[in-house]
Amino acid sequence: MGEEESRGRDTRERLLDAAGEIFAQRGFRAATVREISRRAGANVAAVNYYFGDKERLYAAVVKYTFSKAVEKYPPTLGLENSSSPVERLKAFIRSFLFRILDEGRPAWHGQLMMQEVAQPTAALDQLVDEAIRPLSNRLMGIVRDLLGADSNDEKVRLCTMSIIGQCVYFGHARSVITRLFSQTFGPVEIEHLADHVTCFSFAAMKGISSTGNPVSMG
Repeated sequence: MGEEESRGRDTRERLLDAAGEIFAQRGFRAATVREISRRAGANVAAVNYYFGDKERLYAAVVKYTFSKAVEKYPPTLGLENSSSPVERLKAFIRSFLFRILDEGRPAWHGQLMMQEVAQPTAALDQLVDEAIRPLSNRLMGIVRDLLGADSNDEKVRLCTMSIIGQCVYFGHARSVITRLFSQTFGPVEIEHLADHVTCFSFAAMKGISSTGNPVSMG
């Protein structure tokens, strides 16, 4: 990579980081290109040069944030395809929880993603199609393996959404959880949560009959 290309990539990443912080703090509408450029130490024209406009910069920031998280915590966590469905389920849940709760990531990463989910923009459509749907399909495949090949699509979807819902809850309700239970979210605690969500979800799926109703516990 040449020196000029390296400088260009550095400027682009500085803009993405600065924009992410400001979008997370102020929201898309209140954020200004001038403030973003100033924080990034770049010329105002750099946003148009690298991204075109504020809307496309925002979409790039959302994609950048998500891709950084997946790069650090891939859904397989290095497991082979031959691993058991339960092992693959646990790896998926662990990676999901670490992406949401990792205190080693910049705080604005989680803030921005939660903000985008709560108040979606056009950027979410692109993110769903390019990044979230493939992850969802992967989890649905694991769920289908656990439920059995005869399970209908609705049952697979509902179980998939239930697993995702458990994970997302810890991100959305983090500030409440810490106040209610003095819960911390370091690596050890996240591992413990991953074990719990995996066991809870696996037990629930084992308890579902072929008709979609829970098997009688009596």
